[in-house]
Amino acid sequence: MLPDGFIARMRRLLGAEFDAFFASYELPRNTGIRLNTLKAASPLPFCGEQIPWEPNGYYYDAASRPGLHPLHDAGAYYLQEPSAMAPARLLDAQPGENVLDLCAAPGGKSTQIAAAMKGRGLLVCNELHPKRAQILSSNIERLGIPNALVLNEHPARLAERFPGYFHRILVDAPCSGEGMFRKEDAAVTDWSEATVRMCAERQSEILHSAAQMLKPGGRLVYSTCTFSPEENEGVISAFLRSHADFSVEEVDAPWFDPGRPAWVEDPAPGLEHTFRLWPHKLRGEGHFAAVLRREGDGAEAAVPAEKTVPLPGAVTDFLAEHHIPLSGNGISFGSTWFLTPQELPELRGLRVLRAGLELGEVRKERFVPAHALALWLQDFPAAVDLPAGSAEAAAYLRGETLHSDLRGWVLVRVDGCSLGWAKGADGVLKNHYPKGLRRV
Repeated sequence: MLPDGFIARMRRLLGAEFDAFFASYELPRNTGIRLNTLKAASPLPFCGEQIPWEPNGYYYDAASRPGLHPLHDAGAYYLQEPSAMAPARLLDAQPGENVLDLCAAPGGKSTQIAAAMKGRGLLVCNELHPKRAQILSSNIERLGIPNALVLNEHPARLAERFPGYFHRILVDAPCSGEGMFRKEDAAVTDWSEATVRMCAERQSEILHSAAQMLKPGGRLVYSTCTFSPEENEGVISAFLRSHADFSVEEVDAPWFDPGRPAWVEDPAPGLEHTFRLWPHKLRGEGHFAAVLRREGDGAEAAVPAEKTVPLPGAVTDFLAEHHIPLSGNGISFGSTWFLTPQELPELRGLRVLRAGLELGEVRKERFVPAHALALWLQDFPAAVDLPAGSAEAAAYLRGETLHSDLRGWVLVRVDGCSLGWAKGADGVLKNHYPKGLRRV
């Protein structure tokens, strides 16, 4: 049951539209799946109609349960609510840029941005809450993303470290979650007018931090999954009044409705070019998005670079022996080595969960490849391909051994998509699928 205060407010704001809006809550919610083009290039059997605003997004029948399919474990796709695909699409990240997803967990939008960047440039994915940051890091790994720096920091602290550093920034701000009422019961029970006001204050603070990190000439997308004007047009209007070098950028997005300047006092110019996604007007939940542009010529910011070093011989020998096309410098955390993006900023003092592509661990001159490396790989000299519906694929995901005459490190693939490692000896493949990911 929807909160009385929410119903009263939406009835007042929507007027004649309210009945259609209210009726949408009686309809089944839409479920979306987005192909990971870093690994999978064609629609899968459970992909239905294409989502209009995301070329790699599709509706699917929830009864097909793609979250249980082995290709989900392989990172071939991400299950994502259709409207939630809009903000990253509006951000329009490009290969080679420095891009920040400031409130990134659980990772749907970060992985969508990563696909657009095609593995080139630097993608910084940040999440304030430690447990959610761990989930974010796991999803970055699962989808085989090589150029992501995953952080667990407060936005204000990042603003001190990265002034004017990013070409594009996404702020998918924590909000009152009104657009998720049909999806999450907790969003209904946690809602109150006080929560709306608290969220608006917090969103303004986050947006101010983000603004400091955007290059002149850069693009910033602010989004929420709520309907309240205080958290949407209100936050953007106040931001524009206090940041004269920012303006709303006009973007062609015919699938979405315009923002509602009349719903806030003294609206700043340009609010009519923001976007609202309504559940009674499209196949998705409620969302708001604003595309902002900072004036200027995009001059480079002076942010110190991390001191990386050549990869140790045990790592480079493994890469060469198995014809893995990776080169560059790395960084180690203990005995674990990462291949870093070319433009890696200084990490000292930051809480880092992932600093590029995790390659593996060097143990007394012996190299043990990481699960992340397996998920990034497409080809490997020794590989076994398992059909997704096979007993062998299910056994591998449970951590069981497989039978094969292959020796040494073996890449296990499912329907041609890399899934993890095994190690062969004496006709048996010892399972190296991470214990924490194994199915019961």
